Amino acid sequence: MASLKIMTNLFGTDGIRGQANRLLTPELVLSLSRAIAAAMVPEGGHVIIGRDTRTSGPMIEAVLSAGLASAGLDVCLAGIIPTPAISFLIKDERADLGIVISASHNPPEDNGIKLFDRDGLKLSQEEEVRIEAALQVTHEPAETIGCVTILEAAATRYAAFLSGAIDVEHVDFSGMTLVLDCAYGATAPIAPHVFRHLGATVIPIHSTLDGSQINVDCGATHLTRLQEATVEYGADLGIAFDGDGDRVLLVGPDGFVIDGDRMMGIAASYMAERNLLSPAVIVATILSNRGLELWLKDRGISVHRTDVGDRYVSHRMIEEGIQIGGEASGHIIFRDHSPTGDGILTAVMLLEIAHHRGVDLPTLARKIPLFPQCARNIACNDPSRLAEDPRTPEILHQAEENLGPLGRIVLRPSGTQPLLRIMVEAEDADRCETIANQLEEDLRAIVHLDRT
Repeated sequence: MASLKIMTNLFGTDGIRGQANRLLTPELVLSLSRAIAAAMVPEGGHVIIGRDTRTSGPMIEAVLSAGLASAGLDVCLAGIIPTPAISFLIKDERADLGIVISASHNPPEDNGIKLFDRDGLKLSQEEEVRIEAALQVTHEPAETIGCVTILEAAATRYAAFLSGAIDVEHVDFSGMTLVLDCAYGATAPIAPHVFRHLGATVIPIHSTLDGSQINVDCGATHLTRLQEATVEYGADLGIAFDGDGDRVLLVGPDGFVIDGDRMMGIAASYMAERNLLSPAVIVATILSNRGLELWLKDRGISVHRTDVGDRYVSHRMIEEGIQIGGEASGHIIFRDHSPTGDGILTAVMLLEIAHHRGVDLPTLARKIPLFPQCARNIACNDPSRLAEDPRTPEILHQAEENLGPLGRIVLRPSGTQPLLRIMVEAEDADRCETIANQLEEDLRAIVHLDRT
């Protein structure tokens, strides 16, 4: 069954994102700051702002801070810090709102704005609509100007939270060698410290605060260098974060990749065996692998699916009281510890599980058989229009007829880039590849015809 996801608003699947100084201009950011204040925070409220290492980050931070302060809000600057740290700090500081300036896994020239409510949750679509409506209104400056201050020890407090997520008296990682790929991003000042504190020998790569190189051929979206380094150093595990640290992928000593689906399977099965998973359900997106779903079903665990985006996963988890959820891309949520995806926390939790089982993570991951999946992207100015084109359903129908009964096609406009994303899943790798290639060719033909 094919699935379509249409995004048409300023907000995508993960906040606002685009090229800095082109889409994300100072003028837009200033207007947005005042709209955020009007829609979300009462005058006199308290906002925390963090950012990744991108060159445009300080510019956007300055404009956001000025706009929020002019609306009468007090602003605390947490500096360069992972996205999930802001979720933690909001609750720790009892703030009214958190903002992260980051384009996550996007290239260095992009930037973005992510918003978190007072519970540390990403905003709902309804809240985003309120902000967009407020953008259409002129807002007068407040009578009282808010203060802009530095949030002291923000990174240290977050690191202490991560270290305290496991029982350090009974679990330590001494004897383990870990290669950490920090993607020149926000985890660089924190992740090596956390894993060293837990006893591991840490080899950091791409760990300087270089926003001009963030995510470039490194991190969770480009695993080749981490795979090479893990093999080269004879490490027990490679850990790759994205630029803002809300997602993680793992690499075994031989380069074997452990994706988010297998991480969820490892965690859910471990908790279920110890009667710690109640209800016996995880939340995953429409992109998560059917193989994971079938493997968990054999263990009495169900999978509830959402649209793509860890925001949707998190809200569904809260609605249904579910403890584990995430995405194959590496956004994993352990709701007992955090309401949002956290790459460092996820790696710590999985290493703790492996310690208790006495089995390394790659061995645990290989027990979960996944179906072959093929991903394709089609660049176009209006991916929603291509997804809704009247010729598209027939192309999808023809492709689905060639899939086996357990095969799937997901066609969706990207929520962060001008791309139509195609995912084909089948029991047979060759069939998956063939159908994905044909589907891409047929959909590109529509784009070409529309341009001529």
